[in-house]
Amino acid sequence: MSQTLRAGRPDPGAALAAGASALADALHAEWTKLRTVTGPAWLLAATAVLTVLVSLAATAAVRCPAGQACPVDTTKLSLTGVEFAQAVVAIVAVTAIGGEYGTGMIRITLTAIPRRWAVLAAKAVALAGLALAAGSLGVAGSLLAGRLLLPGHGFTVTRGFAPLSLANGPTLRAAVGSVLYLALIALLSLGLAAAVRESAVAIGTVLGLLYLSPIIIAVVAGDPVWTHRLERYAPMTAGLTIQDTVRLRALPISPWGGLGVLAAWAGGALLLGGVLLRLRDA
Repeated sequence: MSQTLRAGRPDPGAALAAGASALADALHAEWTKLRTVTGPAWLLAATAVLTVLVSLAATAAVRCPAGQACPVDTTKLSLTGVEFAQAVVAIVAVTAIGGEYGTGMIRITLTAIPRRWAVLAAKAVALAGLALAAGSLGVAGSLLAGRLLLPGHGFTVTRGFAPLSLANGPTLRAAVGSVLYLALIALLSLGLAAAVRESAVAIGTVLGLLYLSPIIIAVVAGDPVWTHRLERYAPMTAGLTIQDTVRLRALPISPWGGLGVLAAWAGGALLLGGVLLRLRDA
């Protein structure tokens, strides 16, 4: 009798093995798509290049004249390009699933891999990995440009500005955090695209969510309560506090706390996208 009951129970080990196999198949399929389609590769290369170029331009435009105080966070200044490169990361992530809905290829994907959570998880892992790689190159190049340019613009050791170096704890935290920021933007964009399905709508939603918050903060600048709330909980303004290395006590939220807010946004978007992907027809 007990053997019969055991035989009727689902085997957790078998279910886990089947799930792992489905995820491995989905990862292989997503990597094949990203490797054989030229668009994502070029866009991610553009992410690294854009990060460096915008950071280079921002660094070159700022000077510290002799005899004047310059309250500049040189690390954050040198990482300005991340704020613009995130748009490219968002577009790549949205098209990773929105493009499949647009062409109808999503039906083939879900027929080949019926476990829909595995499909979304594989896309998330692949996109996060590529964003981490592109972000690492962009951030490293941006900091190198800042290290080379800033001393010639008056940001010297004698004036209290140490050369940018990853050996410095706050600079290392800002660099690592900026790379993680781009990966979280990819996950946020993927989750929203899975929920919305339409690439154009998803891109507009993501970019609006990111770039409208500073505009709204400027509009409500006279209201300190709402300004403080937006700076703490808007995904971009909160997430980019990870780049701050000076005057940390004056920030509305701690650097890692701000990145945690963005992680919560990304997790919520992926959860919403995953639930809708499971419930709706392809």
